[in-house]
Amino acid sequence: MKSQKILSLLLTVLILPMCAWAVVTITPAEIEAAQQAWGDAIVAIGQAYESGSDYRALAKQRIEELYAYDLGPVLFNPTKASDEPFRPTVESALSYFVAGSIPEDKGFALQPWSKVRFDDQSFFLAEDNAIAMGHYFFTDIRTGEETKVEFTLGYVRDAEGRLRIFLQHSSLPYVPEARTP
Repeated sequence: MKSQKILSLLLTVLILPMCAWAVVTITPAEIEAAQQAWGDAIVAIGQAYESGSDYRALAKQRIEELYAYDLGPVLFNPTKASDEPFRPTVESALSYFVAGSIPEDKGFALQPWSKVRFDDQSFFLAEDNAIAMGHYFFTDIRTGEETKVEFTLGYVRDAEGRLRIFLQHSSLPYVPEARTP
């Protein structure tokens, strides 16, 4: 009887608190929601730019919400960057999206785009992080033409349970040169 009470006490004190801290594996639906939020942010920044609103403040706010710069290193290699291909800070990401401190940046989000569509090839899912790979398509607001871009996005869950980007690699698809016979 005494050993059962001790075992019960041990379970209550040691095991139950661990269950409360159990982390749930990130789901495809969570990734898709994070992707939707990212695409919506790209569109909203371009709309703010076109309407004369404070697009820089909006872009900075969205970067701070969607990326994990405050949690640790962010590995960001944007599509249209070559002189400075990596963007390790909020400021360098801001420059990429709305132009700024890096001369090659023209403001990717200022295109503007009317829609961003994701076509995921696959996911790697874990308890506190996940990786998605596929294509995203950016629809030009003026012409309606889509630009196809390859992506790898890594997500980490923050203390509030939100997915934040810690890895982003984007590139235009490879186009082989025409071979001469």
